[in-house]
Amino acid sequence: MTVDLSGANWFKSSRSGGGKECVEVAFVDGGMVGVRDSKNPTGPALVFTPGEWDAFTTGVQDGEFNRPA
Repeated sequence: MTVDLSGANWFKSSRSGGGKECVEVAFVDGGMVGVRDSKNPTGPALVFTPGEWDAFTTGVQDGEFNRPA
């Protein structure tokens, strides 16, 4: 699957410290979601379908990816 990210409006979390150690996200055509490393904005990006993105964000909210104590 190829998605044109050239016009994407990338943003960081409102909880980001403002540094360059962040993940950026962009919502693009067809509901797709791009994710990239802010340290390398011209580098590769991952692209997720709406369902994949929803499953990921639900998993984060539910603690699915928390490190074991």
